[in-house]
Amino acid sequence: MSSDLVIVYHRQPYEEVEVDGRTVFRDNKSPNGIVPTLKSFFGQVEHGAWVAWKLAEDTANPGFEAVVEIDDAFGRYSVARLPLTEHQVREFYHVTSKEAFWPILHGFKDRYNYDPVDWPNFREVNWRFAEAAAAEAAPGALVWVHDYNLWLVPGYLRQMRKDVRIAFFHHTPFPAADVFNVLPWRREIVESLLSCDEVGFHIPRYAANFAAVSSSLTDAEVTERQPVDPAMISVGSALNERTVPTRLTHQGNDISLRVAPVGVDVDFIDSRARQPGTAARAAEIRDGLEGTKLILSVGRTDYTKGGVDQLLSIERVLEAHPELAGQIRLMHVSVSANRNMTAYENVQADIEQLVGRINGRFGTLDWQPVTLISRAIPFDELASYYRAADVAWITPLADGMNLVAKEFAAARVDGDGVLVLSEFAGAAVEMQEAVITNPFSHWAMDQAIMTALSMPPEERRGRMQALRAAVARNDIRAWGRAVIRMPGRSAASSATDHAA
Repeated sequence: MSSDLVIVYHRQPYEEVEVDGRTVFRDNKSPNGIVPTLKSFFGQVEHGAWVAWKLAEDTANPGFEAVVEIDDAFGRYSVARLPLTEHQVREFYHVTSKEAFWPILHGFKDRYNYDPVDWPNFREVNWRFAEAAAAEAAPGALVWVHDYNLWLVPGYLRQMRKDVRIAFFHHTPFPAADVFNVLPWRREIVESLLSCDEVGFHIPRYAANFAAVSSSLTDAEVTERQPVDPAMISVGSALNERTVPTRLTHQGNDISLRVAPVGVDVDFIDSRARQPGTAARAAEIRDGLEGTKLILSVGRTDYTKGGVDQLLSIERVLEAHPELAGQIRLMHVSVSANRNMTAYENVQADIEQLVGRINGRFGTLDWQPVTLISRAIPFDELASYYRAADVAWITPLADGMNLVAKEFAAARVDGDGVLVLSEFAGAAVEMQEAVITNPFSHWAMDQAIMTALSMPPEERRGRMQALRAAVARNDIRAWGRAVIRMPGRSAASSATDHAA
């Protein structure tokens, strides 16, 4: 059955588990809510489809179920599953996407690795995503493609289907031309994105960078520019823009550039944070601190997240302020992003070594300054730590948005707590009342954590009230409403506007 809305995303929209020898599809449990939010639009169209990949030992196996029909609380929709071998997944995702694209997107040119990239494989996988989307889309349908590992899908899809509307949302940063243009496939990527009717980004800076890259590689021209909403301009952020390009033209195609910061499911987080069990666990954590202040850091083990820089900062602070001995504790949660990649293994090793050194230098039998957690924490438990922490220390070197910072504010139903946030996280342009810091500056990092630890209660509460308002204003549902609107598209796809 053809679909009025086709969502193209590398992940399947459910968790696939075995129960009593049969396969069962269960809802994703992520509190960030991106997948449930995307699925919510299926309830507003006659039929929708989702395109994703699925690991397969034999891609030619006639027994492989390429399309499954789902009927759940979100509506009726199909899931078209592309069978990919372990080799294809590794080359497409772990090598090309993570070793070549990821460092460039985040401005780490020194970590860029071109040599192992199998570009024909990346093209083939993207072509297959485009074929599946073309097969699922009804005439005039809206096809909504997500993220950088599917950069080539819009261009291929446009070759196959001139009639469909194509939207693309970029979930990572989009870098400036002098960084992006390091990629040897830069023109092919940009021309594919310029085949879209709309391209969406988290913040104005990323849209501006995309426009600049497009103009540097093609004859694309900016035809419309608008002032940035003051709510998206933070005095302390390095990512500010005062105006933003909102429309481009390229070879007769009119492309809308939309800015919509992804948010968190505020209602879900609020409800979990108010659970009696969460409050009781937070109180238990506080009792266990015995009067010390808790600094909480949560992120993936990734060189972009600045975990090593953060630990070096706490080491300097403890050295410069011996009076803090026994007065503070840092809970550093660093969850492995990918155990199959050497770059991340090295980061994890550095973090473990630093934690051992800090605890060895400053710790006593009764007090260890740093606790390292290298596993994922269930969200209910994490919500308890959000509520118990005096300070959330979120200082990535580069980050498209950073939802942990938003989760922390949403979970602080008590209206207290301090957020220290990197000015290079996309969230910094919205979360203006955080203590904004530069993670590349030793002085700025050390001063920021000292400011947070000594902040008076009245100031803490005033800042947190503003942070919670900002997070509520741009929650996950607001993001869905903003990115799905496409003026002038077909009536079939415009029905999705009413979903948000």
